[in-house]
Parts: sequence; C-alpha cells; structure tokens
Amino acid sequence: MSRCILTFPVAGETLVGTLDDALGTTGLLIVSGGNEVRAGAHRGMAMLAARLAKAGTPVFRYDRRGVGDSSGDNRGFRAAQDDLLAAAAAFRAAAPHVTRVVGFGNCDAATTLAWWGRDAGCDALVLANPWTVEAAQALPPRAAIKAHYLAQLRDPAAWKRIATRGLSLGKLIRGLSRVATREQPSDLAQRTLAAIAAWGTDATLVLARGDGTAIAYADAARHAGMTPHTVTIDTGSHSFARPGDAAALEAVIRQALSAP
Repeated sequence: MSRCILTFPVAGETLVGTLDDALGTTGLLIVSGGNEVRAGAHRGMAMLAARLAKAGTPVFRYDRRGVGDSSGDNRGFRAAQDDLLAAAAAFRAAAPHVTRVVGFGNCDAATTLAWWGRDAGCDALVLANPWTVEAAQALPPRAAIKAHYLAQLRDPAAWKRIATRGLSLGKLIRGLSRVATREQPSDLAQRTLAAIAAWGTDATLVLARGDGTAIAYADAARHAGMTPHTVTIDTGSHSFARPGDAAALEAVIRQALSAP
C-alpha cells in the first residue's frame, strides 16, 4: 500500500485528493459531508482509508471546491456533482486496476452520492445518515424532537422526575403536540428518497440511532414505505466518533466492498 496526494481540475479550479493505493480491484470512494475536509472528523476517514488499504482496498478521498486544500468557492452539496464526477475519474486514472467502485458518504455526502453516484460510475453505495432536511427547516428536525419526547415518556426516570416536579408533564405534552402534525416531505427529501430507491440492493444505509439527521431520514423513509437494506449503529454520534462506532461502520463498509 502507498499514500499519495494528487490534484485534478474542475471548472477551472484545482481539487486535491488523497489516494491510499493497494492491489485490490474494488476501490472505495469517500465523499466528505458538509464542510468537512477529506481527513474526516477526528481524522476518521484518513485512518479508515489506511486500514482498508492495508487490507488490500484502494481508497480515494478528496476536498470539493472551496473546502480544505481545494480552490474555488464552497457552494455546498447541491453544486457538488462536477466535483464528484471529476474525483471518480481521477480515482480510476490513478488506480487503473480498480474495476469496481463503492461510494461512501455521511450526511449530505450520502445525498450527493445517492443523486449522482451512478453518473460517477459507482457500482454500490454505503450511505450514512442521508441529509433530507431543507436548510430553512427548524433544527433539530421535527422527527428528532418527537423521538426525544417519546423517549422521555418511556423513561421511568423521567416519570420519577415528573412526580418530584423535576420535569413538567405539561411541557412534555405541549412538546409532543407541537410535532404531532405530520409535515409533508420536502422536495429535498422526496428527491433523495427516490434516488436511494433507484439504487435498490446496491445501496446500504447506515444510521446512527440517536442522531437527528438519521432520525429525520428514517421518518421520511418510513412514511414513504421505503425499506432499503439498513444497518443501525447504537450511537448518538453523527460522525460515528464514540467508542466502537468506527469499527461498526467499517464492518458495514467492508461487507459492501466484498459483495459480488
């Protein structure tokens, strides 16, 4: 295995990527979410790439325009199609022995891959906590707020606090009433759910059980009647940063990489 830094052009700008090369013919393309650099939260993606490459999987990750080492303006995930396509092409050019590509992304990077992964030549995807919430909507998402209040009502300790006036039952009821009305799914949610559905069995969903973004996605998918292959990791960390999270996430990715 070896690690190298390379650059490639997109719309007059220069993007920077990192290739952890190995001899395997199935490669992993990591797309960073939000404004996160290609090393990932707490260097999680850099360490993941090193472990996978050591086991024989080539891994490519990159900074989109305006993020990290790449030039240009950061226009968000909605404008990241050209960056993704160029990164996939750069990956294949730098590692021509790769014949199958699995894409992995968290949050809006998962949405990016769901929308344009086919165009980029990805054969399969691992999508963690897909972003389905419009920026104008209140955060945390309504589904996450509802889940919080329901968890309070199921918690014996919460009822004890109510009995001792440490927690207001009226507040719980008012909170639930504010989120009881079902909102219509946003255009973003509908587009993302349709894109994920189109991948069929080639997409694996990974959800952090207590994460608001994951809860919002799961709520939208449930109401849409979608049941894609989903693995839920028992964590509240959006970036899978708690003890045991990285190993659980890596196990899912390795399974997708080894699929025929």
